Amino acid sequence: MKLHELSPAAGSKKAVKRIGRGPASGQGKTAGKGHKGQKARSGGGVRPGFEGGQMPLQRRIPKRGFVNIFRTEFATVNVATLEKVFDNGATVDAEALINSGVLKKTLDGVKILGNGELTKKLNVKVNAYSEAAKQKIEAAGGKAEVV
Repeated sequence: MKLHELSPAAGSKKAVKRIGRGPASGQGKTAGKGHKGQKARSGGGVRPGFEGGQMPLQRRIPKRGFVNIFRTEFATVNVATLEKVFDNGATVDAEALINSGVLKKTLDGVKILGNGELTKKLNVKVNAYSEAAKQKIEAAGGKAEVV
């Protein structure tokens, strides 16, 4: 097989519909746009959401809620995950969590939550802890440091 013998798979290529190219094309004269009117004009049509001058839906419905732009969003990890992934005496920080595949990204920081049990002595250095998580880490003989 040579390069000039290659061809695309059957049905993968579709010819472009050439509109406005004479009566024989089947799409000549008005090019499928009908006669006159806003939608027949060059650049014609209305913007998305336009309701012909009626007050549009997105303006009729009241605004709700609030988005705090200063909010910190933590990547969360449970104590049970630390038990599964890390060995006894290991140091757990954001980098170690990413390298082990527990987290993909740290967002604004990492927070350890208290779901599950911990028997290994771990030195944990992250941004935040829940009360239960801190107690479980220290009860297992580990350290819970805030970075």
